[in-house]
Amino acid sequence: MTESNEILTYFLELFSSGLTRGSIYALLALGYTLVYGVIGLINFAHGEVYMVGAFIGLIVAGIMSIMDFNILAILFVTLTFAMIYAAAYGFTIEKVAYKPLRKAPRLAPLISAIGMSIFLREYVILAQTPDFVSFPALIPKPEFLLAIKDYLEPTELLIIVSSLTVMILLLVLIKRTKVGKAMRSISQDREMAMLLGINVNQTISMTFMLGSLLAAFGAILIAAHIGQINYNIGFIVGIKSFTAAVLGGIGSIRGAALGGLVLGLTESFATGYISSDYEDVFAFSVLVLILIFKPAGLLGKATAEKV
Repeated sequence: MTESNEILTYFLELFSSGLTRGSIYALLALGYTLVYGVIGLINFAHGEVYMVGAFIGLIVAGIMSIMDFNILAILFVTLTFAMIYAAAYGFTIEKVAYKPLRKAPRLAPLISAIGMSIFLREYVILAQTPDFVSFPALIPKPEFLLAIKDYLEPTELLIIVSSLTVMILLLVLIKRTKVGKAMRSISQDREMAMLLGINVNQTISMTFMLGSLLAAFGAILIAAHIGQINYNIGFIVGIKSFTAAVLGGIGSIRGAALGGLVLGLTESFATGYISSDYEDVFAFSVLVLILIFKPAGLLGKATAEKV
């Protein structure tokens, strides 16, 4: 292999790695932006729902592996259980931690969100373990994809494609379905939406559940790719996904997806060409620079604040 081919292969390796992590950031960023777009709240417990989804997936996959199920069946059932369980957590969190505080000062739900995040982390530490645990490799590696493994792992390609598919389906749901129209109505004017007969409480609960579904979906994919999880994965990924949502424009579906991809690619290239020690520095530097010149984010719209 010539030197130029090696350089190109290394570049493509970093690019595919950036798209993979960016896809996961985007999935979680969509959860943040959905909740913020509907009720103007930052759900700081969202990363912990991601983490809980990964642990539920580990339990289900472990049981099915012992029973010697086919890998595709294990992946499908694990994703299904993790997403349902995470949706139930999202529903419960909204009812317990946020609904009673909807009319409270903005600081109250923020503190409640942080408290719920800490509670879920400590709960998993007590129920599971504070150590890293192995996660089974659930994503199959089709033979026809092995030819590109020098610069793109088959698991990475499947993560990118499946994440992109989910994002497109979410966009269709928001734009074309009654649930999506209800979400957009509440986002624009909650009182008017109530007068028009929209069930605001139900729609808000569905928003939390939908965001939690996306978080669990991403958690299973990336855990199966990396091969290990622990109680702290939700905090780290949650902070970066929130950063991605702000980077793209909080409240914008397309912005959340774009922000996640930009953040993932920035981290990957910074790690590959400079140093892994500066991965987070470059990621947050990009955020600062973009917000200096575009305070509303890449695709966000500036709004006038009433005083």
